[in-house]
Amino acid sequence: MLSVQIAAALSTHLFDTVGPAGTAWLRLTFGAVVFVAIGRPRVRSLARSDVGTVLALGIATGLVTVAFSSAIDRIPLGTAVAIEFLGPLGVAVLHDPDRRRLVWPGLALAGVVLLTQPWHGAIDPVGVLLAALAACGWGTYIVLTQRVGDRLAGLQGLSFTIPIAALAAAVFGIPQAWGNATWGVVAAAATGSFLGTASSRPRGAS
Repeated sequence: MLSVQIAAALSTHLFDTVGPAGTAWLRLTFGAVVFVAIGRPRVRSLARSDVGTVLALGIATGLVTVAFSSAIDRIPLGTAVAIEFLGPLGVAVLHDPDRRRLVWPGLALAGVVLLTQPWHGAIDPVGVLLAALAACGWGTYIVLTQRVGDRLAGLQGLSFTIPIAALAAAVFGIPQAWGNATWGVVAAAATGSFLGTASSRPRGAS
């Protein structure tokens, strides 16, 4: 998680140049190059029954990355992270047979409300909505990552899904980044991508 947050913090200064979606797209594109080079995905090894899940995971990964980047462009990083964590927390509780533990997401939601203080009108509602979308996306990501991980060994799953994620993010990222991606921007995006790539496995496994 330290790697994830450092990568996010390093990326924010790129938003003024290539936009949050453009930054997310560049990071995912570099990540895709890394995973394809290391994992060397074998398309023939992918069963037809797994194609839908792999596509869904890739699209979810791309959209959650764009949503979170867009959220921290509007609201503080700590607030966005707190909201985004409601996704994996919800997944963990819903998979627990003890329904009394539903109190924990409720307490977390109360904490988010105290952080955002909507009654003051100072928080950006669009930023909160984007962070909430990222939370849903992260929850979906965790569920699908487990399914893909059960079927594809090692880095094969990521070597398929991260390129798909980059393509999904490109829909929003290319229009923002077009004509503004200087060598300095590319280098900074590559650094953020490396940190995000290093944390991809533990985040999905959580």
